[in-house]
Amino acid sequence: MRVNEEDGGKRKYADMFEEEYNDILSSMQREIGDEDYIRYLDAISAHDTHAGYFSVDKKGKMTDSKLSDKKEGTSDDIDAYDLIMKNKELLLDRDPKRSPVRFIFSHSALREGWDNPNVFQICTLKQSSSEVRKRQEVGRGLRLCVNQDGERMDANVLGNDVHSVNILTVIASESYDSFAKGLQSELAEAVAGRPVAVTADLFKGKVIVDARGNEQVVDGDTAQAIFFDLIVNGYIDKKGVLTDKYYADKANGTVQIAEEVADSRDSVIAILDSVYDSRAMQPENARDKNVELQVNPDKLAMPEFKALWNRISPKSVYVVDFDTDELVDKAIASINRNLHVPKIYFKVETGAMEEIKSKDSLLEGSAFSKSKSSTYDSSRRIRTNSSVKYDLVGKLVGETGLTRKAVVAILTGIEKSVFEQFKFNPEEFIIKAAALINDEKATAIIQHITYNMLEERYDTDIFTEPTIKGKLGTNAMKAQRHLYDHIVYDSTNERDFAADLDTNTDVAVYVKLPDSFYIATPVGHYNPDWAIAFYEGTVKHIYFVAETKGSMSSMQLRLIEESKIHCAREHFKAISDGNVVYDVVDSYASLMEKVMR
Repeated sequence: MRVNEEDGGKRKYADMFEEEYNDILSSMQREIGDEDYIRYLDAISAHDTHAGYFSVDKKGKMTDSKLSDKKEGTSDDIDAYDLIMKNKELLLDRDPKRSPVRFIFSHSALREGWDNPNVFQICTLKQSSSEVRKRQEVGRGLRLCVNQDGERMDANVLGNDVHSVNILTVIASESYDSFAKGLQSELAEAVAGRPVAVTADLFKGKVIVDARGNEQVVDGDTAQAIFFDLIVNGYIDKKGVLTDKYYADKANGTVQIAEEVADSRDSVIAILDSVYDSRAMQPENARDKNVELQVNPDKLAMPEFKALWNRISPKSVYVVDFDTDELVDKAIASINRNLHVPKIYFKVETGAMEEIKSKDSLLEGSAFSKSKSSTYDSSRRIRTNSSVKYDLVGKLVGETGLTRKAVVAILTGIEKSVFEQFKFNPEEFIIKAAALINDEKATAIIQHITYNMLEERYDTDIFTEPTIKGKLGTNAMKAQRHLYDHIVYDSTNERDFAADLDTNTDVAVYVKLPDSFYIATPVGHYNPDWAIAFYEGTVKHIYFVAETKGSMSSMQLRLIEESKIHCAREHFKAISDGNVVYDVVDSYASLMEKVMR
């Protein structure tokens, strides 16, 4: 991905990646729903977020990465080798300044000599018939991943979620299909010593332990009782193979065990876990779960939806009539009171590499011995007239939307000791000062905004353009009462809310509103989550526009988000005849509570 311009390379793939990355990032700003994570992504440029493990010669031209020492497994691409082999934790660091790289492209990092457990995607751009190479690639992808502290993310840490985290996705050529089937057969042969079906004999003679620590040897009658109970509960089929129902109940912690050994439930499950499950390593075609949402024409033609759309489709314009001088004064007071910018420190450690040799021990090699450590204040060690220049006024104008005159008035009005924090950490000063100004701006908006309805309306074309895509089981599910045949959700809370809407007979039709349906506000576009039409006569208000939040506590809503919600309330008051209710809910139960008032 890093092609040197002097080498004549046009960075085609790098440019393609950066264009796609920027396009996806701009379209997912709202879908992520995590403002801190959005700020993290915005802090890293598309150019810096990807890197490639491709060797460069002394002239800066691209070369093939080769092992300079096959015995030691080192690479002639020193920087690449150091990053992937010695600084793995840096790749997982969430500090965009320390570690901007989030995507790594390589043509050799999955071969011998490389070792990185966090391989989640493998894309084969060149078809290969070498099964040895494929085994190397897949083998590295099947390792348990680690976090930034080097801890394995296994069942002891993640519990039942271990399988949702440790997933390898292979974007492969057709040859991988036959390879995967062959690999599955080899795995089955490798575990030939394990039972492949459940029988009564599987339990007979085994030692099980109850909750009090008492041991019991399973006799023939008890083994038969356990086996019979597994059949009754639908946990094994006619061939003695464990069923999907067993694995689902196990994941939910609801496995039913025979009464005779109910106190030894964990021991019985441990015995069942010794049975080889051929599906555990079964390759899955990721495309099979991809869905493209289709509008249901019958739902679109429902009188309830037409009435709903007629009431919520008008657009509006807002007017904010607040005193700029008052906003400037409040922003100055807030910054003086709340702005605390940490200084940047750097740590210097010195030491020496000592060689270790021991005739009586297997331990040989070298070790780093630290002899001194010092911490320095960057404000005293770094010149303030650095080559890095900051357009402080321009940055704050861009972050707050205020005029340059207003921003200058705020900066000149704050205390000198507060303003001096800028030279300690300019970027942090800009981020925190802008946030404080925006909080005061949001408060002023809530107090002074009014909306007026326009003649212009949203057209139903917004439901067909652009296409909405999702993945079943990940962020999409089938739906019955939704305007589309499926629904794409952004969180588990949205998923549960939609499931309740979909099964309630009072609901005629509902829709998760697309991003193109938004309300203009002074703090950015606001897109409500849901529009719901109830059957006539079932509830007091038959049209509802909802925003779903995990918590309805105003203390847990950011002030900017709270301001957008206030603007939405004023918008719907201006365009509706009183039959449209807009509110924030955290569940279907709270929705019905508001509707039934």
